Amino acid sequence: MKHFFVLVLVACLPFTLLAQDKFTISGYIYEASSGESLIGATIAVPSLKKGTYSNEYGFYSLTLPANTDSLELVFSFSGYERQTRSILLNKDLSIDINLDFKVLEEVVIEAEGFEEQLSSTQMSVERLSMRDAKKIPAFLGEVDIIKTLQLKPGVSSGSEGSSGIFVRGGGPDQNLVLLDNTVLYNPSHLFGFFSTFNSDAVKDVKLYKGGFPAQYGGRLSSVIDVKMNEGNNKKFSGSGGLGLIASRLTLEGPIVKDKGSFMVSGRRTYVDLITRQINRALEDDPDFNPIPDYFFYDLNAKANYQLNENNQLFLSGYFGRDQFTFNDGNFDFRFFWGNSNATLRWNHLFSPRLFMNIAVGASDYRYKITNQFDIFAFELGSDITDQTVSTDFTWIPDNKHTVKFGAKAIYHTFTVGRLNAGAEDSTFSFTAGNTFYATEFGAYIADDIEFNDKLKLNVGVRLSGFNSDGITYFNPEPRAALRWTVGKNVSLKASYARMAQYLHLVANSGATLPTDVWYPSNQDVKPQVSDQVAMGVTLTLGDDYLLSNEVYYKWLRNSIDFRNGADLFVNDNLDTEFVFGEGYAYGNEFYLEKKNGRLTGWIGYTISWSWREFDGIDENGEFNPDNAINDGERFNPVNDKRHDISVVGIYELSRRWSFSSSWEYRSGTPTTLPIGRFPLFGPDLEIPQITPIFQKRNSFRLPAYHKLDVGVIYKLFPKWGEADLTISAYNAYNRRNPYFVFFETQENEAGIPIDQVAKQVALFPVIPSITYNFRF
Repeated sequence: MKHFFVLVLVACLPFTLLAQDKFTISGYIYEASSGESLIGATIAVPSLKKGTYSNEYGFYSLTLPANTDSLELVFSFSGYERQTRSILLNKDLSIDINLDFKVLEEVVIEAEGFEEQLSSTQMSVERLSMRDAKKIPAFLGEVDIIKTLQLKPGVSSGSEGSSGIFVRGGGPDQNLVLLDNTVLYNPSHLFGFFSTFNSDAVKDVKLYKGGFPAQYGGRLSSVIDVKMNEGNNKKFSGSGGLGLIASRLTLEGPIVKDKGSFMVSGRRTYVDLITRQINRALEDDPDFNPIPDYFFYDLNAKANYQLNENNQLFLSGYFGRDQFTFNDGNFDFRFFWGNSNATLRWNHLFSPRLFMNIAVGASDYRYKITNQFDIFAFELGSDITDQTVSTDFTWIPDNKHTVKFGAKAIYHTFTVGRLNAGAEDSTFSFTAGNTFYATEFGAYIADDIEFNDKLKLNVGVRLSGFNSDGITYFNPEPRAALRWTVGKNVSLKASYARMAQYLHLVANSGATLPTDVWYPSNQDVKPQVSDQVAMGVTLTLGDDYLLSNEVYYKWLRNSIDFRNGADLFVNDNLDTEFVFGEGYAYGNEFYLEKKNGRLTGWIGYTISWSWREFDGIDENGEFNPDNAINDGERFNPVNDKRHDISVVGIYELSRRWSFSSSWEYRSGTPTTLPIGRFPLFGPDLEIPQITPIFQKRNSFRLPAYHKLDVGVIYKLFPKWGEADLTISAYNAYNRRNPYFVFFETQENEAGIPIDQVAKQVALFPVIPSITYNFRF
């Protein structure tokens, strides 16, 4: 033990010696008007060619050699006025900065450059600005951050209008969605057509497609990390909007001025208020069929309080529900689903170089279907609840190292397919369903090392584990990322990451539906594991353009699908319906962004391939045809999109008028269609039945998907604040994109089926919308 402490002392000695002639500048970066912390703000010392960025809580720390001469610090953030401070670095300094919005000129609109994209080791990441997201045309006028992310390369939607996403050949269950550190399992409303995120309540969104930082785990393909607004600690304010199908209102203000604040944001659709009046007015008409009743609502809330200069508390929560009901007097159908979560966080600053965040949270996703027909009734439901605790540390011993380490544990409770059914007269009744318990845990450490101005390396490892039903799995997950700077404007990057996934989505659709069920790993259902490598180049063209190109390759082990003819409805033995195989995906992503000037936007193009192979070979090397798909041959899953193009443009004509458009093109989705038909005869059949013949899964493709959305924003300047009218058209040239294909039986004059013809169903024609937005 004595030798161990000696080794630790020797290892720490270089840092200790360095610290004797170096000092640290640290603090927080805030927005001047509201006191909101700014994530990713730049702190630079031009004379020393050194700098850093504020973290997800607005904190920064920069260690530099002692200097008796005056040093100039430059603080900047996209869309805000730069600030400079002159300092003498002869001791540790604490400097908090408040940045003001830029006043936009009539002719030239300026933003910051692309310093972080060039200097960071992180690659395969997309960061979404709420200001830009609100300018892009939106479906029915509702700004949706998930749909905006679908416009980035490497990301595509599950189906027409859906908020589900496929990332680099991954499935819809392989995306980790975090809201203030807590997992959301089905982040969608309206059967997947809207996401749960109210843009007025969101401060920052990051999508990681690869090169995952070591603090993230639990999914294979992506991480969507969403941070909520903290509230205005300067003054009371509000914002909102009135749209065609929904309205929203956000209120925020100080709890104690400059020390604490709150934010409450709500949203609700109101189509049901109209349909109910129609149903009441026509209920006496014998030929009238009642209109189903549908609405959703959600509520975001957050509060924070600064106890002192080293301690701050945050409390945030989300609650959302969808409700679909139908009642025609004889048949009563009710369907409810939604998410809820709450998180308590504590930020503590041990020293200018050591920062800690501890979070305790709980989340719940559930759905329930009730059905009453005559005397028969049933209730079907499923839910997953989590209790989470995590701790994260950031240690910056000097300006060449940023060390992050921490741990996380989640206790899961799964209720799968809970069914209660029976008759009102109690002549029969039955129940079904299972409850599972599991613990998921992980610990990580990573170091971002700057060797010199050209070479920077991030290396780390995550050890994850999962325990369920007496079975424990462990997976080491190494991570590494490298950045090499060539000149001032070019960076070469490479990354490798392994991810393990212990939860699996029981779904047979490309879209994420409310009835999809999460299922834990156990003795028979092993964790999925992916390995991904990526390489890319990032360069700036002048001050206005960023160009990047990335190639990636991803391997999947223990990939999960369902056997042909799987029974997923209230099945107590879902383990028997899974089949396991291998997969891989690879592609090239091209991205060109213009950030400054009247015209801004981006062009993204992805060419990619995704494959799965379920050969039916068991652990003993024997072939089982029931465990094979397509006779063991490889095939393209529904998330295989060969070509994916997006073009987004935003044009600021003046302070009042701005115009925007987005155009998307995606190759058709693989699907399974019959290869033939045959008539089925029998003694009990008066006429033959035409039965389709299926051969191989996903052997056909739907037609290509493409559409154009356009929008215009007219800004108003009332005395009490800000307002605008946002007018948009979804699917402006009325492209009838296929949603699904079905077969219609054709009969002869005698009523005998003679053929089946494929019919294509499209959901959305051109849809105009108008929204009034305001802020006071």
